[in-house]
Amino acid sequence: MNRLTTSQGVFELARYPEDPRDRLRAWDAADEYLLRRLEGTEDGEPAPEAGGTVVVVGDRWGALATALAGYGPVQITDSYLAQQATRANLARNGADPDAVRMLSARDTPPERIDTLLVRVPKSLAFLEDQLHRLAPAVHAGTVVIGTGMVKEIHTSTLQLFERILGPTRTSLAVKKARLIHCAPDPGLPATPSPWPYRYELPEDIGVLSGRTVTNHAGIFCADRLDIGTRFFLKHLPRRSGPDRVVDLGCGNGVVGTAAALAAPESCVTFIDESYQAVASAEETFRANAPAGAEARFVVGDAMADVPEQSVDLVLSNPPFHSHQAVTDATARTMFRGARAALRPGGELWVVGNRHLGHHTQLRRIFGNCTTVAGDPKFVVLRAVRR
Repeated sequence: MNRLTTSQGVFELARYPEDPRDRLRAWDAADEYLLRRLEGTEDGEPAPEAGGTVVVVGDRWGALATALAGYGPVQITDSYLAQQATRANLARNGADPDAVRMLSARDTPPERIDTLLVRVPKSLAFLEDQLHRLAPAVHAGTVVIGTGMVKEIHTSTLQLFERILGPTRTSLAVKKARLIHCAPDPGLPATPSPWPYRYELPEDIGVLSGRTVTNHAGIFCADRLDIGTRFFLKHLPRRSGPDRVVDLGCGNGVVGTAAALAAPESCVTFIDESYQAVASAEETFRANAPAGAEARFVVGDAMADVPEQSVDLVLSNPPFHSHQAVTDATARTMFRGARAALRPGGELWVVGNRHLGHHTQLRRIFGNCTTVAGDPKFVVLRAVRR
């Protein structure tokens, strides 16, 4: 846990779930830069007249919402973990848990926004979709400030603000972070978001060949089938009967939908911490699943809400990034949760980049791991709960 010092106070902040081995902070220089700008202690310029309905978009671990809790902000995020982190950080700093109104990226935004603070996301598509959703609530007097690390803010980022909201400029870099200043222009023509995006899957991937997949903005590889999942689809386990299957970290749901098509009597649970991902998975499943197929759709923290020893098969393509940081912490959490949820004899099947060494973690957690298939880049691994 680390302390963030601002003019609003000193805040103890941590990521979620809190891991004493994790040395990554719950904020970075971009968050600090934005808070200093709101305080009027940056650039020698007076503080903007922030107030009214304050909306914070893309707050990664609740640092901004916690520091600005006195404004009664609305937090909009696609991340379940970010919401949980915000709740935990508010609690550890003695703030009113109701001080921050939390909305997901799927919820209807406020009708009027007087201050819009945007933590630039990794996905340009997600930024585009959110700006389109928020634009009707922005008016000529809205204070709009974005923030991000230099490597996260590109010409295309600024062009989105300019095209959707109004004239945009960027600040000087400070500690490798920048601010985005946007002056809303109510005269700009209103345009709809181009998302969700649908495409037809290739013909050589098994039961899902040629079928249509739905992708909401911000999910991994939203405009094409990623090569790791493509490899996984060719090597899924062949099972039959009424198995209980989990597509863990489901993304757009193609893996779980393939499992449902291959074994229609199975019940598939799709789990992701992204609201956009679970919405994509549900639409993909509904469009392709056989009549009567059973499925559940869960936004949550890996397998935390799945009862112990209740599952026969877990399928996963785990991420190895947490925003810009490379880490295997998420995969470890997913593997431990899968083992707890599997019945004796139940199996976890994982696809991953060969260099990640998931086999080491799986042997440590399960006591076994076998290689099902591999190529120079990817490997499919199988671990069994004994």
